[in-house]
Amino acid sequence: MFKRKTKARKIHRLNELQPMVASGRPVLINFFQVGCAPCQVMDGIVNELAREYGETAHVVKADIGRVPGAIETYKIRSTPTTVVIARPPDRVSKKAQKKAQGTKKRAMARPTQRWRASGLVKKDQLQRVLESNGATRVEA
Repeated sequence: MFKRKTKARKIHRLNELQPMVASGRPVLINFFQVGCAPCQVMDGIVNELAREYGETAHVVKADIGRVPGAIETYKIRSTPTTVVIARPPDRVSKKAQKKAQGTKKRAMARPTQRWRASGLVKKDQLQRVLESNGATRVEA
């Protein structure tokens, strides 16, 4: 009768991100802290993005107090901090294309941190970042 709304996935360890990053889809990570008012605002925005982008992007929330190593690994100085990890777009120069024609396999670009912001971020800015890294909207 009632359909459950999709929410952003909560992670409890940083190694849970590895399969998501390896999938090739962009990963939006929202680092938050319990009791932080701006984090609560971002929580709603992040859940909306998870609904809108469905399976074309991974939308994740991580409580910095409960995810060991998150502060050090991602150099979190304030909350909320939002990070997008994705593969860089395929932009190969003509010179590199000629060089690659002789090889059978072209090396895939490694996923890297493509965008980062601390504090409140507008939803439309997050949408632009996700779409520029390969995500598409599933529902309007």
